[in-house]
Amino acid sequence: MKKTLVTLVVAVPVYVLTNVLDQNQDQVWKLTVSLVIGGAALIIQYMNDFERRLEGIETGQRNRIREMRESLTDHNSEMSENLAAHNRAMENVVNTNFARINEATKLFSEMGRSVLRPDGVAELADSATRVSLLGTEIVHTFAREEIDQLTSLMKGLTNRSAESPGENHDWLMALTKCTKDTIDATSTSVDRNFWTSEPGRRYLLAQRDAIKLQRVKVRRLFIVDEPADVEAELTGLCENQQALGIEARVVVLSQVPEHARLGPTSDFIIFDGALCYEVDQDLKQVNVKTTLDAREEHVKRCVKWFDELWEVSQ
Repeated sequence: MKKTLVTLVVAVPVYVLTNVLDQNQDQVWKLTVSLVIGGAALIIQYMNDFERRLEGIETGQRNRIREMRESLTDHNSEMSENLAAHNRAMENVVNTNFARINEATKLFSEMGRSVLRPDGVAELADSATRVSLLGTEIVHTFAREEIDQLTSLMKGLTNRSAESPGENHDWLMALTKCTKDTIDATSTSVDRNFWTSEPGRRYLLAQRDAIKLQRVKVRRLFIVDEPADVEAELTGLCENQQALGIEARVVVLSQVPEHARLGPTSDFIIFDGALCYEVDQDLKQVNVKTTLDAREEHVKRCVKWFDELWEVSQ
C-alpha cells in the first residue's frame, strides 16, 4: 500500500508538470511519461526494499555463521577435553594393567626360588575364581576369610613370627607332617587333658606316623613342680606315648639346678631345631594364643633349655 501511494505521488505531479510544460503534446504521451516515471519510482522502492532484505539476510547469515563457529569451537573444545580425559583414563588403565602384568611376571619368576609351587598357586587362583561364581554369600565370605588368614600367616613368617588366637591344632598337625628330623616338646599340667581329646589323639597318631614313615625322633618332657605331682596318671601317659615310639620323660623342676628352671613359662614344641610352636595361657590357665617363632636366637634358647632339662629328667 505504501509503495502504491509513493508511486502515485511521483506519477501525478509528473503528469501535471508535463501538461504545464508542453500543452501541445498528446495526452497519451503525457500519460506514458507519468507511468514510466511512476514505475521507475516503484521499481526503485522494490530495489531498496530488496536491498534492505538482502542486508538483513546477510546480517542474519553472518550472525548464524558466527554462532555456528562459536558452537563448533565450544564443541571442539569439549571434544578435545573429553578426548584428552579419555586418553588419560586409557593410559592409566594400560599402565595399571602393565604394572599388574609385571608384578605377576615377577611373582611367578620368583616362585622357582620359593616354597610355592607355580601350579599350586595357579590352582588356588583358579579355585578362588570358581568359588566366586557360586551364588552363596556364606561361601564367598568363608573363602575370603581363609585366604586372608593364609595371607596373614605368610606375612608373619616373612618376619619369622606368626600368631593365631587360641590353640591352633591345624598348625600342629601340619608341622608334624612336615618334620624331617626331630620334634622336641614340653608338656605341663595345663595341657594334661589334651592327650585324651580328639585333637590330642590325632596328634599322637601323626607323631607315630612321622616316627615310622619319616624316621623322625620325637622327645617329650612332662614338666611338674614337685615330686608329689608324679602320679599314676602321668606315669601311664608316659608309658602310652613310649609305646608309640615317643621318648617320654618326666622332669621335676624343684629337683633340677636353679639355672635349668629359668626357661619359657609356656608349653613349646621345637620342630627340626628351627621352628618353635608355643602356646600361651592367661591367668586362668586357658590357652589364648599360639605363636610360630623361627627367630634363630629364640629357637636356640628353647633348644638349650630343653636339652638341659632332658639331661636331668627321669
